[in-house]
Amino acid sequence: MMRQVELVDRVMSYDPAADEDALHRAYVYAMKMHGSQLRESGDPYFSHPIEVAGILTAYKLDCASIITALLHDVIEDTTATVDEVARLFGAEVATLVDGVTKLAKIKLQPGGSTREAENFRRLVLAMSNDIRVLLVKLADRLHNMRTLRFVKKPEKRRRIALETMEIFAPLAERIGMHEVKDELQDLAFKELHPDARESILTRLSFLQEQGAELKAQILDELHKVMGEHDLEASISGRVKSSYSIWEKMHRKEVDFEQLSDIMAFRIMVDSLEDCYRALGVIHAGYRMVPDRFKDYISTPKANGYQSIHTAVLGPRNHRIEVQIRTHEMHEVAERGVAAHWSYKQGLRQNVDGKQYRWLRELIEILEHTSNPDEFLEHTKLAMYADQVFCFTPKGDIINLPVGATPVDFAYAVHTDVGNRCAGARVNGRLVPLRHVLNNGDQVDIATSKSQTPSPDWENFVVSGKARAQIRRFIRLRQREQYASLGRQMLSREFAKSGYSFTEKGLEGVLSRFRAPSLEDLCAEVGAGTTSAREVVTAVYPGLKAPHRLARVMQPFSRGWSRSRPETGKTPIPIKGLIPGMAIKYAGCCHPLPGDRIVGIVNTGTGVTIHTIDCDQLESYTDEPQRWLDLAWDDQATADVHTGRLKVVVGNHMGTLSELSTVIAKNLGNITNLKITNRSIDFFDMMIDVEVHDVRHLTNIIAALRASPSVNSVERARR
Repeated sequence: MMRQVELVDRVMSYDPAADEDALHRAYVYAMKMHGSQLRESGDPYFSHPIEVAGILTAYKLDCASIITALLHDVIEDTTATVDEVARLFGAEVATLVDGVTKLAKIKLQPGGSTREAENFRRLVLAMSNDIRVLLVKLADRLHNMRTLRFVKKPEKRRRIALETMEIFAPLAERIGMHEVKDELQDLAFKELHPDARESILTRLSFLQEQGAELKAQILDELHKVMGEHDLEASISGRVKSSYSIWEKMHRKEVDFEQLSDIMAFRIMVDSLEDCYRALGVIHAGYRMVPDRFKDYISTPKANGYQSIHTAVLGPRNHRIEVQIRTHEMHEVAERGVAAHWSYKQGLRQNVDGKQYRWLRELIEILEHTSNPDEFLEHTKLAMYADQVFCFTPKGDIINLPVGATPVDFAYAVHTDVGNRCAGARVNGRLVPLRHVLNNGDQVDIATSKSQTPSPDWENFVVSGKARAQIRRFIRLRQREQYASLGRQMLSREFAKSGYSFTEKGLEGVLSRFRAPSLEDLCAEVGAGTTSAREVVTAVYPGLKAPHRLARVMQPFSRGWSRSRPETGKTPIPIKGLIPGMAIKYAGCCHPLPGDRIVGIVNTGTGVTIHTIDCDQLESYTDEPQRWLDLAWDDQATADVHTGRLKVVVGNHMGTLSELSTVIAKNLGNITNLKITNRSIDFFDMMIDVEVHDVRHLTNIIAALRASPSVNSVERARR
């Protein structure tokens, strides 16, 4: 355990202006508050915050960050309060400690994505105020992972490792802290896949023994080539981490022996100009491997990473990967945002977390997303997405996720540009809005004041920001429609009861329905969360409900029934319908639990259920009295429903067998299959599959996309 004087001396060595007295007081205060508390390893609990502070001194973080590291557990695990910390150490430290305390509540919940999403919200909110909160939390997680072996319960160790792999390692990568990211991934990999890690390490050890001579020869040659051209450079060779090798083997579906870039060589020079001079020397001396050149200096990654990557055929015709960067770029590449908090010649370069565009976009998504699971989807998308670089007509660089479209580009430029996007030209050529952009494309967006986001856009955009903005617009438009429908329903219900519909009469019952305004109450009625009859009864309490003789119709039976309970013995799995009412699932859109749905009342046949975005609903826009806003009941996923897939497969032996096997392995049941088009190479098919909900169908689609026999697959709406 690091002694008090040693810790303070470390900080003072790179920051002579640090508050030495505050550091001493924080050390003593934390030791006093944690008292006799012990960690699972049996060590005094106080050893943990000291180690966390020690990790941060290696990154030369400021005095407030080191004090925060020492105090980061006192609010959660002792009787200390935020006010007390503020009084003793100042408002800045108190805010940081409070932010880290909130992040401590982040835990992955087995099978509970909503809780996980709420935790992501806390994470981004805390980070948005000060990125140092995340730096302290990453150091905290790193030390916990280093001591994970002392945790006795295997399921707890696995949960912590999974959190680390899915949340904290990607965050470390996104802010450019590759050293921390690599160690977190390796420690989590050790817990989650110990056998695979051990196997890779054994092979790496053998490879390094066999290739030691070759590595030395390559280093000597590179030094010689640089020296011949008067380039001062420090050159080193490195081996990929065990996890990155394992991940690449799975992603590319290759064996260890088939990987060609297990070893990479790094050339560090003094200036930007020397980077390109070194590149020219390498390419002049060795044959370049096509499609392996990437210039992240002129187009940096979203986390600020800059380097030139290339691959060449080196000595003995051995393929090697080469990275070229300056010493300053290397510091940012390894330490990321922490490098900006370092002290250089006594001056701190303060970087606010909001300068990171991906984080700024997550904050914007947080403001516009009402559904926690949506936010989880966008957050993971923003952290894991690979990038493509496109240009505005003025030459500004816009980096986007792979698969991005002009609509994603428009929203990346500005929200208003996205909302008014009417068309696009890519490299001077008019393209559809669903066109997939490539690296280097120049994109010119045409806007129109009359244009609004189309619900169809959500089917092809890939960026979290674009998806969140489109959904927000759709929600606002739906609310307007619900409010209008609610007014009509209330007006009819008041008329049936012999009263006139007046806004003044409704204002007195707003508090009863917890509606902030009359518009909100009408929207609730239109959405079906509050019935019009309830509102009328609330305004006129003495009003009796009319006696109606309900006509019970035989429910419509469809699809595979072996897991469906006998009709009539269980309630309809849809909220907003009268029990016993006949229902029919529309064949045009095939609604599934998880879809937003509406009902259309058909005289004599009951209610037809459609998805909210079904094209057929346009034919009923003039008949709002036939619309019912519905929602799936919690037990809907226990029943079986039919989803339709549009699949394009290769025309070769065994394709149909492989297709049905994949669906069966994912617990789907094929009820109908129709070949809609055939050619020499491909067959187009429509397949009806019985599933439990949208997520079940999505899992089947994902599994089919992974099959080599399947060219494309998507959910069919007709």
